Amino acid sequence: MSEGELHWDEGWTWYRVVGDPGSGGFAPLVLLHGGPGAPHDYLEPLSALTDQTGRACVFYDQLGCGRSQHLPDAPQGFWRPELFCRELDALLVRLQISDRYHVLGQSWGGMLAMEHALRQPPGLRSLVIANSPASMRLWIQEANRLRRLLPEDVQETLTRHEDAGTTDSEEYQQAMMRFYERHLCRIVPFPEELQRTFELLEEDPTVYHTMNGPSEFHVIGTLTEWDITPLLNEIRLPVLVISGEHDEATPAVVRPLVHALPNARWELIDEASHSTHLEQPGRFRELVAAFLDSHD
Repeated sequence: MSEGELHWDEGWTWYRVVGDPGSGGFAPLVLLHGGPGAPHDYLEPLSALTDQTGRACVFYDQLGCGRSQHLPDAPQGFWRPELFCRELDALLVRLQISDRYHVLGQSWGGMLAMEHALRQPPGLRSLVIANSPASMRLWIQEANRLRRLLPEDVQETLTRHEDAGTTDSEEYQQAMMRFYERHLCRIVPFPEELQRTFELLEEDPTVYHTMNGPSEFHVIGTLTEWDITPLLNEIRLPVLVISGEHDEATPAVVRPLVHALPNARWELIDEASHSTHLEQPGRFRELVAAFLDSHD
């Protein structure tokens, strides 16, 4: 295992490499965390793929969160998908793996992975898109449908604080957790890695609040109108799409993404939600390992 900092034109980015990218003939896997602004910690169990497959795994905290540089005073327009695409490009060059690699993106990380693939990087071998939308309009629509299935008192609490602009209150946070325990992670209490991510996100929610909003279902940030669906036919790479039975990325969200990709396979995993890799780790890693092995 090795760690380092990438210094590039917008700041510095912390990264960790598990395994040796140059050993075994296997293309390394670069993992893109969600949020935006939710540090990589909750993805750490996927480092088991190195032991399982022999390939290196690259984790990093995207600019603005976790162990990377924080920029709380950056203007709203600074936080755009294009920024994170340039960060990823710079990291690939720094690690000398830009000629041959795979990408796994979870939630927002999958959105970023699709943005990256549209740049047609020559070294990208395949994509794994886990629990991600291609259209935020569909995401918001489905999140609000799921929200209407919550107990009425929870719905009332959420709406009251959103209308009052008090979404940072403890009461709102507790009501929000009722949704998360159904659709974000059904392991309660949350696994330690996921709790760490939430704690770090709470310390500096700048990126999350700017691009997404105060919660998964109250999306009022700069990504609100994001929709990459019309462009997905340009991604000719093999793509594995994974989602969970109880995922906030519901089948209504995922199906248009899969249909728009020319070379995609979709696995819907039972008894899992948005944190599929934590709730059904064996099945998740089995799918990913076999897929990567077939597309090196």
